[in-house]
Amino acid sequence: MAAIPLRQLDQAGARGRARRFFRRPSLGRSALARNEAKWGLIFLAPWLFGLFAFTLLPMVASLIFSLTNLSLEQAQPLRFVGLDNFARMFADHTTWDSLGVTLRFVAFNLPIAIIIPFVVALVLNSKYLRGVAIFRTLFFLPYVIPFVSGVLAWQGMLNLETGWLNEFLRLLGVQNPPNWLQDQTLIYPSLAFIGLWGIGAGVIVNLAGLKGIPTELYDAARIDGAGWWATLRNVTLPMMSPVIFYSLILGIVDVLQYFLVPLVRYNGTGEPGGSTLFFNLLLCTQAFNFQS
Repeated sequence: MAAIPLRQLDQAGARGRARRFFRRPSLGRSALARNEAKWGLIFLAPWLFGLFAFTLLPMVASLIFSLTNLSLEQAQPLRFVGLDNFARMFADHTTWDSLGVTLRFVAFNLPIAIIIPFVVALVLNSKYLRGVAIFRTLFFLPYVIPFVSGVLAWQGMLNLETGWLNEFLRLLGVQNPPNWLQDQTLIYPSLAFIGLWGIGAGVIVNLAGLKGIPTELYDAARIDGAGWWATLRNVTLPMMSPVIFYSLILGIVDVLQYFLVPLVRYNGTGEPGGSTLFFNLLLCTQAFNFQS
């Protein structure tokens, strides 16, 4: 029997792999597998619809509208203007000021939003703490409260004249307590303090990550004579790195989208002295208040 050239075998194998790669994916050979795949798609359908209708479609529509002369009044016929809107935006110094405000707040608030939930989760994960379920519930409860209600509550607590924080400082002998929400030097610490109201979700995520660390690693570290700090540095932090990275990404997204607190507290004016005119807030005021 004549031998088949090696080159022909390689070509036949490549064609076979290409056919397997480009063929239509199968939902399963058995009826059970097809049924499971069908129900999986059915349960995914509401989420896919929401993703398309409320995320992808608005994103595409916003991009298209940004290339036109669309406005709320629409005094002129709708027409394509290209990148003129972007050119006008970046030529305005207010845009760069708002980007600077946003980046300064990111640099100040992001470490707090990452470190505080992690430290609280470490405390809740301690074997010496009693009533962990109660503390876990108490930390998470503010997260489910409507954020606008929380902002209004903190606005009252940080009030210059009647806020309980300044009342407490007066009891300690401070004659002129600070105006937390109107002082440019204190506005970012005040906003970060308000943000601690909603760290419950971050605490739960970090606590779940800590619970997933194998206890054998801690036992091995204890046998080797590692103390609390060495165990934290060599066991806990490396094992928690995926959770910390996840929290970091979400924290960056949340801080860059910071919008609600300055809108509710200052009605989008950027007070005090433009220190709360974040980029998202500028986009909102430009879109709804200034139609030029």
